[in-house]
Amino acid sequence: MAATAAVRVRVQAAPFDYGAECGGFVPASGASGAVVSFLGIVRGAAGRLARMEIEHYPGMTEKAIAAIAGEAARRWSLDAVLVIHRHGALVPGEPIMMVATAAPHRAAAFEAAEFLMDYLKSRAPFWKKEIGPDGAEWVAAAERDEAALGRW
Repeated sequence: MAATAAVRVRVQAAPFDYGAECGGFVPASGASGAVVSFLGIVRGAAGRLARMEIEHYPGMTEKAIAAIAGEAARRWSLDAVLVIHRHGALVPGEPIMMVATAAPHRAAAFEAAEFLMDYLKSRAPFWKKEIGPDGAEWVAAAERDEAALGRW
């Protein structure tokens, strides 16, 4: 990781502007040769999901995500990392999270972004509940998400 690597983590209820976040991230990436970004959107399961409610413990969640983002920055020699994750009530089609990584070369930027996305999907301390016409149900980690994390 470069001595001036910027690692930023935000956990927030408010919506964010993906384009503006990417536009602000690129200049912050310094002299990187590659920037990778990913936007996660709440899926609407064929009318079965009215909203998703995401809970977290303030302070603990940010600390856990910052630790894994720092690990990614060290492991892939990143110049910059940005992770934004929302909490609260979200409806299908809304942005739920984003990851951006900057590195001297594209392979490192892609791998670090995938690593962070896999962590956020399976290990980040969030609790998700789906609310639909048949009631509410807590979301358990999917086997495919656990398997994806295992490759790191």
